[in-house]
Amino acid sequence: MTRHQALLPPAGIDQLREALTAAGYTSAGIVARIGAPARAAAARGAGGAALRAASGGDPLGTLIRLFICGQTEPEEAVAAALAPLPVADALAAGLVEPHLGGLRQAVDLEAYGEDWWVVSDVTAAARPGQPLRPDHVLGVGGASTTLAGATIRRPVSSALDLGTGCGVQALHLSTHAARVTATDVSPRALRFAATTAALSGQRWELVAGDLARPVAGRRFDLVVSNPPFVVGEGPVRYAYRDSGRAGDAVAAELAAAAPDLLTEGGVMQYLANWAHVTGEDWGDRVAGWVAGTGLDAWVIQREVADPVTYVNMWLSDANEPGERAAAWLDWFDANKIEAVGFGLVTLRRSGHDDPVVRIEDLRQHVQPSLGEQVAAWFDRQDWLRRVDREQMLAARYRAADGLRLQQEATRSPEGWVVDRQVLAMPDGLRWVEEVDQLTLALVGGCDGRVRLREQLAVLAAAHGVPEAELAEAAIPVVAHLVERGILVPCER
Repeated sequence: MTRHQALLPPAGIDQLREALTAAGYTSAGIVARIGAPARAAAARGAGGAALRAASGGDPLGTLIRLFICGQTEPEEAVAAALAPLPVADALAAGLVEPHLGGLRQAVDLEAYGEDWWVVSDVTAAARPGQPLRPDHVLGVGGASTTLAGATIRRPVSSALDLGTGCGVQALHLSTHAARVTATDVSPRALRFAATTAALSGQRWELVAGDLARPVAGRRFDLVVSNPPFVVGEGPVRYAYRDSGRAGDAVAAELAAAAPDLLTEGGVMQYLANWAHVTGEDWGDRVAGWVAGTGLDAWVIQREVADPVTYVNMWLSDANEPGERAAAWLDWFDANKIEAVGFGLVTLRRSGHDDPVVRIEDLRQHVQPSLGEQVAAWFDRQDWLRRVDREQMLAARYRAADGLRLQQEATRSPEGWVVDRQVLAMPDGLRWVEEVDQLTLALVGGCDGRVRLREQLAVLAAAHGVPEAELAEAAIPVVAHLVERGILVPCER
């Protein structure tokens, strides 16, 4: 159940859903009408192809021109497209507004997924030169789809979306969580999320408050957050990007809150920015957020931006005047911030006294959808925790499917001399590991049929080294390759 009213009463929601469904204003229906390239181009502000494909004055064409292309349409056409929802009710709810003798969108109404609709504020690009309102509610964007793709999608009893905005993450949570709770500090965002939920046939608990504060004392199996993570001075100019905390403190605060939010085995995943401070290691900075929490942590840095690029991007995003850049950059200089990283933080309450913490820069290796990769990484950590030295030696391993060997060699009078050789994963996180000849021989022999102990005995004899000494050196190497997914333990 929700505690916040949607933009329309239940009867109006039903009427709007009926209109959208009847017109074919769904993800599949829109693509069938205008094509995927035209829809993607319209999202970038180039709506020419979409406009041509949506001509004709039929309800679907009108809705595409209105809500995807941002056009002003005749009131009669809009009324026909929204029927049975009266156009007067759509005006009163703030879905459309008068403009240049017709009606234009007052909100963004996006068909999303197979049978969802997301309601948010109109983008800055659709209102050039007009600064956003302070309580602007973002719609589906790059950050929200990144988090949605990176979330572990396994069935859970309870899930929490911190800072839900228009409700994108809550929609995805509803596919595998029995109960979904969502918070937001913005009453406007909660109204939009309530509308998204109702229109998409979902029932969530929506709670007002700053991040985790309104659910203090409660625990969840899965917590996700696309928080207002922008690194800046602290004051809130726009609720969707500014947390009210200076620098990257909001990301540190989420990590600190995680132990009290998670059930045993529970996972928190959130997007974050972190400062690269002159003279400091960014990884040490982020590792400090989780130190003492008792949580397993995997932090993946996906992007790094210099201060000028970063500031200009966020000013442009909100149609803010360029003169604000100087003060923002002065603050960066005063705090010795030379760059800003962006990435994914995944925390798990595993109940172990020796939590695993990995902070990694994977800018060249990350593919769009990470959820399965993140889940598999934690599964491998569990396996490594379960086995001792003798069990590792007794296990059989196989090399990952599609594993590639890449070599660099220099031509010499005696022939080619290999300078460097790496094992490369073809997909997923596309790990690249430089290996020596002995490790290469070990991996090459991993076909799932021979125990590691037996492989090492053969290699020890071939290279003239004591078997016990080779085993001692090989175990951490094998553990690392298992963590990376390059070697896969065979359960038999």
